[in-house]
Amino acid sequence: MTATQLALVERPAHRDPNVLRWLGAYTASTTGDMVYHLALSWAAVQSGTPAQAGIVLALSAVMRALLMLFGGVVADRFGPRRVVISSDAVRCVVVLGVAALLVLSAPGLWALAALALVFGAVDALFMPAVGALPPRIAPSAQLGRVQGMRGLSYRISVLLGAPLGGLAVALGGPAAAFGAAGLLFAFSLPLLLALRLSPLPSDGQPREKTTATRDLTDGLRYIRRHRVLGPLVIVVALSDLGFVGPLNVGLALLSDQRGWGAAGIGWVLAGFGTGAGAASLVLTVRGRIPRAGRVLSWTIALGAVSIGALAYVPQLPAAVAVSVAIGLLAGLSGALCGALTQTECDPAYLGRVTSVTTFFSLGVAPLSFPLTGAAVGLWGPAPVFTASAAVCALGGLYGLSVKALRRAEMP
Repeated sequence: MTATQLALVERPAHRDPNVLRWLGAYTASTTGDMVYHLALSWAAVQSGTPAQAGIVLALSAVMRALLMLFGGVVADRFGPRRVVISSDAVRCVVVLGVAALLVLSAPGLWALAALALVFGAVDALFMPAVGALPPRIAPSAQLGRVQGMRGLSYRISVLLGAPLGGLAVALGGPAAAFGAAGLLFAFSLPLLLALRLSPLPSDGQPREKTTATRDLTDGLRYIRRHRVLGPLVIVVALSDLGFVGPLNVGLALLSDQRGWGAAGIGWVLAGFGTGAGAASLVLTVRGRIPRAGRVLSWTIALGAVSIGALAYVPQLPAAVAVSVAIGLLAGLSGALCGALTQTECDPAYLGRVTSVTTFFSLGVAPLSFPLTGAAVGLWGPAPVFTASAAVCALGGLYGLSVKALRRAEMP
């Protein structure tokens, strides 16, 4: 081991300039994403009917879900750093172009629909590549801390993105907001270009020419045969499927039934964000959670109990307290999922593995939204939250039942 490599191993992630450059780029890019979505929503509502605006906003999600798995193939083929840089560069150019178009003319919904499609396709490349970068910029012993820092960065982006986007819209309309988003994407580029990546054992070796479909099939086969990653993907799928419906559509309907109003939704979401931020902070400070597989499974199971309890709490302060617990447990389990994925996976497959877990989180799980809304309308929040919590708990219990996952450890 060289002196440089030894220094990287001994240096904590929060003191590593390379990790901090990646974190700064991720924060800028994620904040830009928040500003962009607010600008797109406002522009779509101003340019068409509510139904047309809804279609425009759905285009990104559909395109992202369709291409997500192949985004992982692209990340593994061309390298995550190159894909992330290209993604942010495309987003920067396209968003600034739309901002200029809005200043010069009133293009209507067609331009916004095209922007949404491009953004969805780029997101499908960006997300797996971002997940595949940490093992190339930090030693394995620091990956837990890196996941905690990434969680904190995301919470900061959520807190900054909405007010920044709202201020830009208030001062200069959607064009100003798109411009602000483009500048944030531009800010990430020099930081990404300055990253130093550790080479993989396979780097520099001749690569067999294969099709994208074959690469994807190879990645899925790798997940299925892996004693930890295979069960972990099932745990992620079940927990997300039981989690996202109640915390998105269900929460709004529950707040309306309880008479908490929009302010109540805000307080509950603030409680969730506080808990998730605290979980990220714990992992950032500790760096390593002993018995990670067991803790992951138990936090999912206990988080499911908290999700179910939310529908039975009549008072808003108690609901906020429950939401803090949900955020704490979900934030910890999510960070541990990411850390275990990155430590267990062969880096050559990490883009494809990340794309599969992201596909379930952002592609499959949101399909439960209309089902959740219809079920709450028929039976009320309590049985729907309980059923969703049972699905989420099933993920945690399955994790505990698989010996290899239960005994999985972080370095």
